[in-house]
Amino acid sequence: MTTTPLEALLEKLCSGDVTAAEQVFLAYEPYLRLVVRRMLPASLRRKFDSVDVVHSVWADLLHGFRESGWRFETVAHLRSFLLKATRNRFLDNVRRTRREVASERPVDLAAMQAGVGQGDRPSEIAQANDLWERMLQMCAEAHRPLLDLRRQGCTLEEIARQTGYHPGHVRRIFSDLARQLAAANQTETEETQAQ
Repeated sequence: MTTTPLEALLEKLCSGDVTAAEQVFLAYEPYLRLVVRRMLPASLRRKFDSVDVVHSVWADLLHGFRESGWRFETVAHLRSFLLKATRNRFLDNVRRTRREVASERPVDLAAMQAGVGQGDRPSEIAQANDLWERMLQMCAEAHRPLLDLRRQGCTLEEIARQTGYHPGHVRRIFSDLARQLAAANQTETEETQAQ
């Protein structure tokens, strides 16, 4: 009986071969990403990427092989497991993201602009500067150039072109920052109301 390349890789994977794990991942990643993209509603496409879901499933699989002694008898068994795990992780992400989207409030980009309007009151200018400082504090050092470009009025596509990031990644960075700001504002509001 001859074995297929995937069956040979599965045997190596079950014996703990790390290079086999990489090859199995490369074989299944396109299929699993397609599964996620087909289930992903258009309204959430800007919030997370199919790669994130697949990579998190793969990290769990590797952990299971190393720490928990997971083993799969056949390639079909591995494929079924990966499909089910990907769907479950996707649904978890959708639930979490929908809750986050429901609590998000848009950041006033006009307040972020470096050249605050001439008709703005001093209190509005101070609020805009305060927001900018908070964003810089919350933002990772590596992402600050993206904020500077956005403050200059660049679109997401222009920022992606100038920085080399994928537009979806740039969008995700700004979405994560907006979530952090919303959570911080919510916490401050709750603390103020509690006093």
